Amino acid sequence: MFYSVALIAYILDNIFGEFEKLKFIKHPIIFMGDYISWFQKKFYEDSILRGGILTASLIVIVYLITSWLASFDNILFQGFLASFTLASKMLYDSVKDVVSSEDLSVKKEKISMLVSRDTSDMNNSDVNKAAVETYAENLSDGVIAPLFYLLLFGIVGAFIYKAINTLDSMVGYRNEKYENFGKVSAILDDIVNYIPARITAILIAFLFFSKKALLEFSKYGTKHESPNAGLPISAMALSIKVKLGGPTSYFGKTKDKSFFGIGKENIENADVLKTLSLKYRLDIFIIIVLILGVL
Repeated sequence: MFYSVALIAYILDNIFGEFEKLKFIKHPIIFMGDYISWFQKKFYEDSILRGGILTASLIVIVYLITSWLASFDNILFQGFLASFTLASKMLYDSVKDVVSSEDLSVKKEKISMLVSRDTSDMNNSDVNKAAVETYAENLSDGVIAPLFYLLLFGIVGAFIYKAINTLDSMVGYRNEKYENFGKVSAILDDIVNYIPARITAILIAFLFFSKKALLEFSKYGTKHESPNAGLPISAMALSIKVKLGGPTSYFGKTKDKSFFGIGKENIENADVLKTLSLKYRLDIFIIIVLILGVL
């Protein structure tokens, strides 16, 4: 049954994305974000325990709600709900929107909505590099990981994954405010993304027919401070023959990140478009796998 639900969800996501035109529907991830913001406002402390309570409480709430929704044994209904855990179309459209503009100031404004790094002093290559990295990394978080947990545990697993991922994106930072409060969320996010990140890196290399990427993505990816994020980024860098990573400014401070890949450092618009070309091959691959699973 989960393959059927995943197939419906994937098709719906690729057609309708976030269902922006349905104004009466509020995206479930927004509800999760609202709860996290409310909890912080009421109960924040510079404490691992307090952050752990936030993480546990959101997971329990999501588990209870989605378990009840899963009791409605209707494949179309569950497929519709599961589509909210996927972000294939939104990710593609957002990154393509960045590269579609020729005005650097507009490109910087658009990329600032997708990344946490400082964008004010970026040149065109920097913006394009951020776009490629964002697409590669979020291909795991927004597509492969939720599909992975959907196939294993149904909508309950997919939504719990999204809860953990949303927690990490909001409080999982290593800075003065969140070093302790977000620690549980960050560790849990590393755990649940461990397998999906590696699947994503392998798929990138496989679908770009890059033997070098397949053999060496781990060599470069393990240099990232995250145990997961660097792997799909490195696979993408090696596949399209560019060098990603390097010194990056976050919150006014430059972080000396490692380089991923060994290609050219000047990232052009064409490199972003080549990155985005992966989507069509990935769509065909995933749909075939899901159809075979249904059969």
